[in-house]
Amino acid sequence: MLLQAARDFLMLLVTVDPIGTVALFVPLTASLSVQQRRAIARKSVVVAGVVLLGFLVAGEIVLANLGIRLLSFQVAGGVVLFLFGLQMIFGTGVASPHMDVDGNHDIAVFPLALPAIASPGAIAAVVLLTDNHRHSIAEQAVTAVVVVIVLVITLASLYMASAIHKLLGTTGANVIIRVLGLVLAALATEQVVAGIEALLHRGAS
Repeated sequence: MLLQAARDFLMLLVTVDPIGTVALFVPLTASLSVQQRRAIARKSVVVAGVVLLGFLVAGEIVLANLGIRLLSFQVAGGVVLFLFGLQMIFGTGVASPHMDVDGNHDIAVFPLALPAIASPGAIAAVVLLTDNHRHSIAEQAVTAVVVVIVLVITLASLYMASAIHKLLGTTGANVIIRVLGLVLAALATEQVVAGIEALLHRGAS
């Protein structure tokens, strides 16, 4: 259980990517007061949490109703996670966004909650980590707790966004994001390999 929690934490940490979210949060909220920045941080984490926990609870049910096997989703999700890791490594995607904000929409919802915190990679990871055929209710509950912990870390990072950005600098943030991207790519490869092996085993039997 402890090993599962550690693996879940690592995968969710790199897909949610608090450092990358901070890199987006700082320029988007540069002209706001500390109180306004913290209000936006809280709202973005809450919205992202609702999305991720919603997929944790009902994601597999939705897939079943669509006629999509979880193993197929595992392979597809692993590919998405791998591509997301490549985006982080090469400095594209949500890890280094370049967006213009015109003030006509709620930046706490877009782009902070979606797709920065509750990214496609994070959503895929949540569904894969709560497979009803491979994980018990207790293990899925552990994953839910890990999701909350990662979101709390993200909120704390956003609260300290200015200080973190000054401490790391642009170069430091880029290095951390790329290292996390490499770790994510490796974890995603494991997901794809495990999914293909399971599909081949079922086909052979």
